[in-house]
Amino acid sequence: MKPAPLYIILVALVSLLMMPDKVRAQRTDTSGILAANAKLKEIFSGGETFLEGPTMSPNELLYFSDIPLTNGKPGKAGIIWILNPLTGESKVFRSPSGMSNGLMFDANGDLIVCEGADFGGRRVTKTDMKTGKSLIIAGLYQGKPFNAPNDLAIDEQGRIYFTDPRYIGQEPVEQFVMGVYRIDRDSSIHLVAANVTKPNGIIISADQKTLYVVNADFPGNGNLRFLPDDFTAVRPTPEGSLMVYHLMPDGSLRFKSKIEHIRGDGMTIDVEGNLYIAAGEKVEVFSSDGKKITEIKTPQATNLCFGRGRFSKTLFIAGGRSIYTIETKKEGYNIPIKK
Repeated sequence: MKPAPLYIILVALVSLLMMPDKVRAQRTDTSGILAANAKLKEIFSGGETFLEGPTMSPNELLYFSDIPLTNGKPGKAGIIWILNPLTGESKVFRSPSGMSNGLMFDANGDLIVCEGADFGGRRVTKTDMKTGKSLIIAGLYQGKPFNAPNDLAIDEQGRIYFTDPRYIGQEPVEQFVMGVYRIDRDSSIHLVAANVTKPNGIIISADQKTLYVVNADFPGNGNLRFLPDDFTAVRPTPEGSLMVYHLMPDGSLRFKSKIEHIRGDGMTIDVEGNLYIAAGEKVEVFSSDGKKITEIKTPQATNLCFGRGRFSKTLFIAGGRSIYTIETKKEGYNIPIKK
């Protein structure tokens, strides 16, 4: 995605400065997505660098990643924050975080974390929230480190799907593809898609039949070399913006379609199948077949999630050093927590 022209950035900054109280009203929404008189509210502004991967715990606390830029020098390897949306109280859950990015709670209420590169863990971990103990659930594929696990989705069978691109970091890229992987309940790891040249955001529909992946490729910055001749999963196709797959009962993927006009970073989904995609200075909302429904203006948006319980219709948006919320009419989809 090309950077916005300088004049657009300046106009956006001036407009933001003129809006008081860190509350920004949206235009009248006739799409049925936003609640009446919905306003974008900033509820956290204490990030150190770059916020990502928001997710809500079963006890309605928001967890999110804070990713520093190291410029090649070791230092803080990321933070995972906890925010209470009711009180505004925030605290550090883990630091260093292994350069955590995407976060999600599984059906047991345990925290699954994608750890990236640039002095990060380059792995996927699980933290038992009752004991606080963590374990590595994906550290290597075919004996080599991952590129930089970025974002994840979990199906209702407990299988974890994650994207593995590389944006920053001086560590060598050792995987032959920037792929989409699946971690099964028996701890086996499978490369399930390689036709997304720069996989980023990933989400599964509430009916468990569709998996979506954002392709955030740049010219010459996608998959690095050809797949081996014996690779039998989804093979490369021309680059796309949003890749849509049939999610098969056995956990494999079957390529369905590529939606060219959708570009973005992280995304989430409601129970009706509408997609909410973080796209720079806005969140764009699309139907499941790629038709644009509406958009939500934000100072910045990199990733987002729906909350749980009393926050099930609240959209939490990470962008820059801040977390924003806006109320919707739609129920967000999250993995049901086992009682």
